[in-house]
Amino acid sequence: MEFALKEMASEVYVPDDDEYINEVKDILENETFQSMKSFIQHGKTSCLEHCIAVSYRSYLTCKRNGWNARAAARAGLLHDLFLYDWHWSRAETGTSWHGITHPRRALENAEKVFDLTPLEKEIILRHMWPLTLWLPRSREAYAVIYHDKVCSLKETVGRPSLRLTAAPAVG
Repeated sequence: MEFALKEMASEVYVPDDDEYINEVKDILENETFQSMKSFIQHGKTSCLEHCIAVSYRSYLTCKRNGWNARAAARAGLLHDLFLYDWHWSRAETGTSWHGITHPRRALENAEKVFDLTPLEKEIILRHMWPLTLWLPRSREAYAVIYHDKVCSLKETVGRPSLRLTAAPAVG
């Protein structure tokens, strides 16, 4: 699936979908969120690019099914807001259990910067199921979990989730 992309603040490329952008613009333009550009998530994909891909795919799934697309989009952007290089996380976090501990760290970081709904908090905290034992309680959480796994797999095997080279610049 390819999306038309456009440039936002600080060279962040996002899907060219005004409805989506209206739901998440405050996050996309936030300095803390933007800092995720400096961390590689999978392969050559930054944490920021990964979160945008997960967010938009989750948004579309939820919108198509009549679920809370706004919550999925916003939580999708914030689900990996852990703000460290997980490849070397033991030195920064004191643990080598990044896969299990980062949802809590992402939620704590997100709560410092954004007002989150209970649904958004649940999605962020439970997005690593089944690796973590926290069973998701919402359809929106399952959408984010699914798209997180799909995007991660594509990024790991070298196929980007979004084709950033096709992005038209918005001036």
